[in-house]
Amino acid sequence: MATTEMESGSSENRSEHGPVDPDSKYPLKVLYCGVCSLPTEYCEYMPEPAKCRQWLEKNFPDVFARMTAPKQEPGTGDAAPAGEEEEKKKQKRGGRGQIKQKKKTVPQKVTIAKIPRAKKKYVTRVCGLATFDIELKEAQRFFAQKFSCGASVTAEDEIIIQGDFTDDIIDVIQEKWPEVDDDSIDDLGEVKK
Repeated sequence: MATTEMESGSSENRSEHGPVDPDSKYPLKVLYCGVCSLPTEYCEYMPEPAKCRQWLEKNFPDVFARMTAPKQEPGTGDAAPAGEEEEKKKQKRGGRGQIKQKKKTVPQKVTIAKIPRAKKKYVTRVCGLATFDIELKEAQRFFAQKFSCGASVTAEDEIIIQGDFTDDIIDVIQEKWPEVDDDSIDDLGEVKK
């Protein structure tokens, strides 16, 4: 149901809640939006006011015309354009908007390094897969399954594989992800951590 009657108590209660319009008749009839289920006056504060406006225009064109008519203050001759007024009303939560940082153009390069652990044990570090838009978690699972060892995502763009797999990993990466060509893979050899 799009409209609902609001019942109120005696005239004493009405004066307690704020200024009373002497022309209003009680019970009040409130028009509720069929999209957001709020009174139509509050649709503009919802995430998608355009859908609410379309619903209101389709179902209640007279109310829509009344609500969208530009309001002029008594002293000003021109009303603000609807686009500017719309932008002023729509404010995102959290105060000041966040500035999107531009993505740094990092060269698409995969580096493989063998890092010594203890005695004759090594780990293999693979960096740069994220530059090819490869999901690191998926790659980590693949390496762990393929080499039957432990593997983990340690940094923003780094996978550590337990064991020395520097010889096999280049072929495996090219097999699994063909967009990574041979020129894009660098083998750094043995590196200190």
